[in-house]
Amino acid sequence: MAVLASVASLMFTACQKKAAAHTAEHPATVEQIEGSDLKRVTLTARAMERIDLKTDEVREQRVSPAASPQRVVPYSSLIYDPQGKTWVYTSPQPGSFVRHSVEVDYIEGDLVALKDGPPTGTVVASRAVAELYGAEAKLGH
Repeated sequence: MAVLASVASLMFTACQKKAAAHTAEHPATVEQIEGSDLKRVTLTARAMERIDLKTDEVREQRVSPAASPQRVVPYSSLIYDPQGKTWVYTSPQPGSFVRHSVEVDYIEGDLVALKDGPPTGTVVASRAVAELYGAEAKLGH
């Protein structure tokens, strides 16, 4: 009986250590942004590497059929929520991402011309956007 108790104790200790290690190494944290319905997703450097997350910037560019430059983002930055609303993930700090509503004017090849959205120069996620959305929605948890 004492051997069984020792084995159970060792197993319990091992489970506690594994749980602590898992918690300490959680790849993403999600926190509510006070005063809004939005959340901030913060990824570890290892998590960004694993999902091959890339960023780009909102920029002004001449795209057809527009005669003047427009704010554009890579098409890969765009994500649609279940209601069909369009978003991009801005990155106010390295490793931190916040969903930002955008209004699409049109899509030309790999670029999205924006009617409304973040200002020129804003850093946006351009790869692994679906993974950010999943982390924010806590899919798979």
